[in-house]
Amino acid sequence: MERKPAIFISIASYRDPELIPTLRDLIEKASGCYRLAVAVCWQDEGDRQRFQQAGMTLCAAESTAEYDLLTWRYLETEIRMISLHYFFSKGACWARNQCETLYREEEYVLQIDSHCRFVEGWDREMVAMLEALKVQSEKPVLSSYPPGYVPGKEEEKTQAIFRLVFRGFSSEKIVQLTSVDFQQAAPVRGSYLAGGFIFAEGRFVKEVPNDPQIFFEGEEIAMAARAFTHGYDVWHPHKIVLWHFYGREEASRIWGDHDDEAKKSGSVDRAWHERDSLSKKRVRTLLGMEQAEPADMGRYGLGSRRTLAEFEAALGISFTKFAVLPEVLGTERVAWFPPPYGNWRERLSSHQQKTIGLTQEEFTSPLADITCLHIGVYSNANDLLYKKILSGEEINECLAGHDGGEIAIDLDVTFPIMFTPAAIRFSAYDDSDGWSKVVEKAW
Repeated sequence: MERKPAIFISIASYRDPELIPTLRDLIEKASGCYRLAVAVCWQDEGDRQRFQQAGMTLCAAESTAEYDLLTWRYLETEIRMISLHYFFSKGACWARNQCETLYREEEYVLQIDSHCRFVEGWDREMVAMLEALKVQSEKPVLSSYPPGYVPGKEEEKTQAIFRLVFRGFSSEKIVQLTSVDFQQAAPVRGSYLAGGFIFAEGRFVKEVPNDPQIFFEGEEIAMAARAFTHGYDVWHPHKIVLWHFYGREEASRIWGDHDDEAKKSGSVDRAWHERDSLSKKRVRTLLGMEQAEPADMGRYGLGSRRTLAEFEAALGISFTKFAVLPEVLGTERVAWFPPPYGNWRERLSSHQQKTIGLTQEEFTSPLADITCLHIGVYSNANDLLYKKILSGEEINECLAGHDGGEIAIDLDVTFPIMFTPAAIRFSAYDDSDGWSKVVEKAW
């Protein structure tokens, strides 16, 4: 009998009650055209009865110095599971990297989170889409933020398709992403990867393995840069192939478990923020932003098929200048620019985000009485770089949750790269006293 091509499925799971429903839906919704090789890094308390009660059979159990390796069977699918207590976890990318040690040369790879649902025949759909793209791309990869579902309300799954776009720079200058919906008859080209859904040829595991020292923030832009420089082209699916559970307000998180108190008690060897600090340094090193003391990236650096400069041009983003092309934040939310790139850097605009706190003492009128607040960002030469006007209703929304004595205002500022913001000026108006004095704060 001819052996079916296989899909290697990598699932990192941290204390997630959705893991078992995800595994069952993954296997039950598969077409049967492909052999599924499921690898799970299960970071939990080790209660195996949950899987047995869900109809899974434990076929083998081996112990190593670091973890237990369990082999389960559900229907006709083998699930290999690295099992360890959640105190021994080192983050999401570390867990994904652990899964990748179980790769056995399967033809395709699917990386997902442990809280997903799938369409019927998802495997056939993903493979067909990927193979069709090879007419346009030598090394295509499918990725996006899938539409959402909520457990127990799965009949209300989101019915929309999304592509990844630039959202902004974090306070530590790392690119952050968001998604916008689209409608097309075929996959659309993009630049960004979503850690919770990646589908590619199996060689992706070897060429772009997860960096185990990337903790959380920066995972997606780092992986996208590495994939691009290894010659991969990102495409966003034009049809739904799976759903993802967002929100998860009640979910256990590693930063809640691996805190300073857990380190002090000896439960963990490092607090989460220590790993996070090292992780962000690695991301900045990879993107050419860490010049003084760059991290040693080892095998988790950039590829040689394309350059980091080409990646920046394709994104329309300068990592070192924290600047973007106008189209990146415009109505079209462009996330991929085809070559030739030309003198694209000449059109860059700086993009910065900042939260400003204002207190009652800075205004003569009660904050709740202000009907209009003018905000201006100025350069050293007194050029107006940005203006924002808040209505009384918006000010009251900012006051919600406070005692009325302060407000926090989020600024999302884009301005020509030749300018540097120096000051923020505020002027308030109320119907009784008119305009207040101008309040100035340093940028």
